[in-house]
Formats: sequence, structure tokens, C-alpha cells
Amino acid sequence: MVLAWYYFSMPPKIRELLSALKSAGFMERSGKGSHRNFIHASGARITISGATTSDAKLYQEKAVKAALEQVSK
Repeated sequence: MVLAWYYFSMPPKIRELLSALKSAGFMERSGKGSHRNFIHASGARITISGATTSDAKLYQEKAVKAALEQVSK
């Protein structure tokens, strides 16, 4: 996921971030309200909040990118 295009086009939706996490092997565990908690077999954890149809915030994109890089090592 490239962050440079963020300012030039529409930001991704929350559902796109969730899909990227699931395809990388993250498993969803219980959350409260609009918060979704994910855990990877390597021990990496991340929480994403917001409705699936909402635009992702820049900090959420960065957190997902960091989590994906952490598990790809």
C-alpha cells in the first residue's frame, strides 16, 4: 500500500485496510463498538476503528503498513 497517493486521490476505505490485514494472515478477535482487534501468529497486534464504509485516516494507513511490514520480516 503506497501512502504517497493519499493526498492526490481518494483515501482507501476501512474495509480495504481490513482486507489487507486478513490477507496477510491477521485474525480478527473481539472488539467493542466500531473497534476491530487483529492479531497475527507472530504476535503482532493492531486495532482499527470506524465503519467499513468510512474513509481511512492517514494514521490508520500508516499503522496497517507498519503491521504488514512487521509480519513480512
